[in-house]
Amino acid sequence: MKVVILAGGYGTRISEESHLRPKPMIEIGGRPILWHIMKIYSHYGFTDFVICLGYRGYMIKEYFSNYILHLSDVTFDMATGETIYHSSKAEPWRVTLVDTGAESMTGGRLKRVGEYLDTFCLTYGDGVADIDIRALTDFHLRHGREATVTSVVPPGRYGALAIDSGKVQSFIEKPAGDNGRINGGFFVLNRSVLDRIDGDHVAFESAPLEGLARDGQLMAFPHDGFWRPMDTLRDKNQLEELWQQNRAPWKLWS
Repeated sequence: MKVVILAGGYGTRISEESHLRPKPMIEIGGRPILWHIMKIYSHYGFTDFVICLGYRGYMIKEYFSNYILHLSDVTFDMATGETIYHSSKAEPWRVTLVDTGAESMTGGRLKRVGEYLDTFCLTYGDGVADIDIRALTDFHLRHGREATVTSVVPPGRYGALAIDSGKVQSFIEKPAGDNGRINGGFFVLNRSVLDRIDGDHVAFESAPLEGLARDGQLMAFPHDGFWRPMDTLRDKNQLEELWQQNRAPWKLWS
């Protein structure tokens, strides 16, 4: 099963970083968050990726074109022009990079890579989780509907006060949200979903998902573990802190 990653947006809410590079190339622990997402999937044996490019997509192409070089001992034979790689530490990934347009919406990007897909996984290029991808795909195959979305409870942004008669009874540092679940990405979709996308101007989160829900074809896989998007510089710094402290819950691989 292929994994599609949406990596073409402008990332305007984290413009401190994204004005220099596409958002999925912003680094956590010296590696692009895109790499972290791919490691989550490959931990469960999903190693065939289709990456939807847009804004500064050439930077993602350059990253993967040099990926083996950067992770290998290498001999350059200047006389013959031969390059010999030794002891490569590169993952056994197959990566298809597709230019899906600078201005395309998420649905449009997905529609443009349809020729590569059957039943497939889909996620955003800016969020990590300690999600069991194998359990997610098994859930999708069991229920027989067209689409599965991972539902998550968003993390709290502010500390909460429990107050009684003006007296603070307790303080909770950044509690989870109000238990309302949201779209956490990490979809599994049948190819028929692409028929619901009319063109580049369509956001996948609008008419396609709304139509799937209305038709009873959208199921929710609940994930109650760690989930975090990298929407802002604050989010990026929090993820970096977890990584540096060896407390990154999404690091499922050894």
